[in-house]
Amino acid sequence: MQFSFKVIEYQKNLMLNICDADLVGKVLSQNKLIMSISKNYYGDQIIEKDEAEQLLRNSSIINMVGKNIISLCLSLEIGSEKGVKEISDVPFLIVFKT
Repeated sequence: MQFSFKVIEYQKNLMLNICDADLVGKVLSQNKLIMSISKNYYGDQIIEKDEAEQLLRNSSIINMVGKNIISLCLSLEIGSEKGVKEISDVPFLIVFKT
């Protein structure tokens, strides 16, 4: 499993934008909702599962798109399946840790 990511410091928090690597550059649309999975937002650094786990654990805010990254996140008990939404059959989830 490979993931593309970008880390941003936001209001003294670590914000992680991460997605399944094969989704970068795609545009998802459903009804009037459009989601662009751009390199600018999700980064162009590719990492493997172990590195992704570490980033997920250390980040305060996580924006994620893709079946693999969300499955990994939920297996680490970060976030809730109730919060997962889909656009064009691709899941996305935003997590704010307290």
